[in-house]
Amino acid sequence: MTNEMRAVLVEAFGEPEVLRVRDVPRPVPASDEVLVEVRAAGVNPIDWKVRRDGLWHTAPWAPGWDVSGVVVSVPAGENRFEVGDEVFGMPHFPRPAGAYAEYVAAPARHFARKPANLDHVHAAALPLAALTAWQALTEAARVQPGERVLVHAAAGGVGHLAVQLVKALGASAIGTASAAKHPLLRRLGVDEPVDYRTRDFGDLEPVDVVLDLIGGDDYEQRSMRVLRPGGRYVGAVNPGALPRLQAAAAELGVRAATVSVVPDHAALEHIAGLVERGELEVVVAETFALEDAAKAHEVGEANRTAGKLVLTV
Repeated sequence: MTNEMRAVLVEAFGEPEVLRVRDVPRPVPASDEVLVEVRAAGVNPIDWKVRRDGLWHTAPWAPGWDVSGVVVSVPAGENRFEVGDEVFGMPHFPRPAGAYAEYVAAPARHFARKPANLDHVHAAALPLAALTAWQALTEAARVQPGERVLVHAAAGGVGHLAVQLVKALGASAIGTASAAKHPLLRRLGVDEPVDYRTRDFGDLEPVDVVLDLIGGDDYEQRSMRVLRPGGRYVGAVNPGALPRLQAAAAELGVRAATVSVVPDHAALEHIAGLVERGELEVVVAETFALEDAAKAHEVGEANRTAGKLVLTV
């Protein structure tokens, strides 16, 4: 094993062309970390938002958080994984993980065993999106069986997993998406697809929970108004907006929360179980080579993708 690897770097924040493959030092795992040889890396909206605006990061920055790969070294005392185990996870988020690379080092508890029935490409599409949906629905919204849950952007990376998790929790799933994506939503179990281009979702019968994956004052206000009294609005786009959302919700007699996804190996293990039992399907829209990361960002930013984009390493 050499001491270098290929990785995508952002040396100055900006448009997709700032993504460049470089030879960089291979990470040296800390005493509590495993080293994972990356086979595939998921691409998420947060990746291109940081690439473009920097947000809380500084350049040079190594993008990516979603990982699926093979454990190649473990620290003394590690009992969850052995060399050769196939794992997936969302290491270090929101700190840099550098998943667009040949190797990633991170704490073992940021990973779970890869679902046995998934290849690395599909496993890499899962962690950030599935954990966002799971933490929003089970912790922020506390969805209960029999409730009605409206998911905005239901065919997107987080949304297409969220609607399936709604069903797994015993609730009814309503999803907004363009009409062309409704066959996919029905295949995934959505009870009522809504074409946002031709129908105002405000006309829906009252719902118990709204998971807003779009954000913006218009969607926030309209979403809260479709909630029944005491219903729960969960925003997954701008966690810092919580005080404003709570004030707006209080005026309407509903509640508001936001979700900031964090690594959670126990939730990943539960998600892997759903996948292995055939209760959760991950949709991969397109794959790209590591060298084509800029093209993957261009496709993602066009906001027309159903499912996830993935880099193969």
